Amino acid sequence: METTGCGTALVTPFREDGAIDEVALKALVNWQIESGVDFIVACGSTGEAATLDEQEWLRAVRLVVEAAAGRVPVWGGCSHNATRELVRKARLLAEQVPGLAAVLSSNPYYNKPSQEGQYQHFLALAQAVAPLPVCVYNVPGRTGVNLAPTTVVRLAAAAPNILAVKEASGKLEQIAELVHLLPAGFRVFSGDDGLALAAIGVGASGLISVASNEAPAEVGRMVRAALANDWAEARALDRRYAQLFEANFWESNPAPVKTLLAMMGKCGETLRLPLVPPTEPTRARLKALAEGLHLL
Repeated sequence: METTGCGTALVTPFREDGAIDEVALKALVNWQIESGVDFIVACGSTGEAATLDEQEWLRAVRLVVEAAAGRVPVWGGCSHNATRELVRKARLLAEQVPGLAAVLSSNPYYNKPSQEGQYQHFLALAQAVAPLPVCVYNVPGRTGVNLAPTTVVRLAAAAPNILAVKEASGKLEQIAELVHLLPAGFRVFSGDDGLALAAIGVGASGLISVASNEAPAEVGRMVRAALANDWAEARALDRRYAQLFEANFWESNPAPVKTLLAMMGKCGETLRLPLVPPTEPTRARLKALAEGLHLL
């Protein structure tokens, strides 16, 4: 896997009637690429993948791949807590979305599997889509289980197409352990905007970002500056956008992101239940922050 830098965990815009806003989605992809992001992740957590039915999910990933038109790699989110269902869906994705660069898949949620259970789950996924690259996604705050670095090492050894991990445990020591244990060329990406510079400092290959939805040029520049050892620029951008990194989680992601994008005129802020728009106090804070950062 050659991909490094800043990837955007893209939102999925909806019309007021709840359907996917395909025009807005394509426009977002073009704006992201023109702003300089290095890759795009379609239908991850920020893309509300859990609320999309199967045909909507396939359609959304396909639209992002088509809109990107080979200008940047596109990864497709594909997660499930039943391994058999994950394998079925992953095969559909690989077969029906030509041009997809990789599959991103989170820990199985709710079941709370052991390390061996997670190992077998991800191994089955990798075998189902081989040789398509796989990025495993450790997000214990959403799934209830942590993927141990030693398990990622086992997966890298057992499946040649498991080539990356998105690490969103919030633990810098875990990111460092992954970098130290995994073979050269295996990509470790921070899944937390606020930890991106620290993660790159210990050897990560970049960031899969929420904030680059709203500030793709600036977050992308921050990540690339850190990777180029231009720490003065990287730290300056990190300081400037640190509150945005936090604001995106003032309420459940992607509610704040969609509200800010709506204020910016990029898409509507419609969410699918059980997510709801931010409260009025949060909305006022978001507007003040956006004005201060000249996002509007």
